[in-house]
Amino acid sequence: MEVTIGADTVIRAASLLAALGALGGVVVWCIRFVERQKHQDREISTIRREQTLICYGVLACLKGLKEQGCNGPVSAALDKLEKHLNQAAHEGEEK
Repeated sequence: MEVTIGADTVIRAASLLAALGALGGVVVWCIRFVERQKHQDREISTIRREQTLICYGVLACLKGLKEQGCNGPVSAALDKLEKHLNQAAHEGEEK
């Protein structure tokens, strides 16, 4: 029994390996992309929680200033912040 490997067989094997390598590369890229998106979603969620806490802290400070008699920009900022927080709370309920 004689086995001969011709140029055509080598070319076919090389093209098959190249196609499999390219397909594997696309699969790896897709997996990494999904993992990166999940990581970014977790970071965004953390940032939103921190921003919520900061907003409530600023709200408390503005209310304290208003109780001490500060008017003008304090009242305007307090009204805008309360309106924003109310709208944001209702947007979260709709989703």
